[in-house]
Amino acid sequence: MSNIVDPSTDSLAARIAARVRTERERRRWTLAQLADASGVSPAMISRIERGESSPTAVVLGKLSAAFQLSVASLLALAEGARDTAADTAGVRRDADAAEWCDPGTGYRRRQITGPRFPAEIAEIRLPAGARVPYPAAAFAFVRQLVWVLDGRLSFHDGDTVHELGAGDTVELGPPAERVFANTTDAECRYAVVLTRDARP
Repeated sequence: MSNIVDPSTDSLAARIAARVRTERERRRWTLAQLADASGVSPAMISRIERGESSPTAVVLGKLSAAFQLSVASLLALAEGARDTAADTAGVRRDADAAEWCDPGTGYRRRQITGPRFPAEIAEIRLPAGARVPYPAAAFAFVRQLVWVLDGRLSFHDGDTVHELGAGDTVELGPPAERVFANTTDAECRYAVVLTRDARP
């Protein structure tokens, strides 16, 4: 399920739309080719690229997997496109960090590092009862660590389930289907730290 958005009032949604189109055009793919690679319908991709529909985290997971990017990388590329100030070292104010909200689950993601920093760090807030699955291909070419800051996270790594509490970390191995789930009645806040193994 996706919400209709107005890119003029939601600049991050507009940047995500532009980034999806840019990544597709970089590969010289048609809408149909991206649809085949991702499992997302051509009509949905078209609405996303035109800024008429805000993709859910699950849809972004499928698109990023098709691009051989992580969701974090795809969003960081979109977030980092807003201005050149993020390219420089120094202080980044909390108010300047773009926050993306999944219209399907209420999952919120805030990029901590700028696009030039060698690791991508994001803060995630996963609402009570939310469950966000990602395909294995979304984890290709990256090394990733999940660090729970507050609450509890049920992290499904392939067939293995890790019940993580505040302070717990898990370093991810080879790509596998993964699910971030909050089975409690309180929000879970965690950080994702990601580095790239190789460029696709």
